[in-house]
Amino acid sequence: MPLEHHEPRDGRVDGRDETRNERADRNWSDVLQELRVLQTGTQILTGFLLALAFQPAFSDLSTEQRTLYLVLIVLSALSAVVALAPVALHRLLFARRTKPTVVRFGHGCLLVALGSVSLLLVGVVAFVFDVVLGSAASWISSGALAVVILMMWVVVPLTLRRDRNRDRDRSGRTR
Repeated sequence: MPLEHHEPRDGRVDGRDETRNERADRNWSDVLQELRVLQTGTQILTGFLLALAFQPAFSDLSTEQRTLYLVLIVLSALSAVVALAPVALHRLLFARRTKPTVVRFGHGCLLVALGSVSLLLVGVVAFVFDVVLGSAASWISSGALAVVILMMWVVVPLTLRRDRNRDRDRSGRTR
């Protein structure tokens, strides 16, 4: 007869009846899904950037444009490495009962990757607008995109989190 092992629930009052391990498994699945989305976008941008160097017009770029291009290549590689780091950590710590640590590390990497991808997106827009329309259009378009990213990726989520916390404080429970 197998020995039964019952892990205690984690005690959080959030509407979920989970053990610590169940919560870690669910959170790891969430992290992996977010990594997949982020990695796909990064791979598309990287492919676009790498193809540019082999275009005939590449030799017409100014020194500043080439420098920006190389910075974008480094940002693209950095974004990919950071986004893949949680997977590498998971592989090295596999079956060692460290899933909560892997989830925390994955969360941190996702935040860093989002930051590097936001810089990459703004840089790619700046680069393309600079090549096609010139420096002024580059500054305007990349500045506008930076504002949109800041609003959509930082301000809106923090506002929603603040409102959610305020609602929870008023009601004494999670809605």
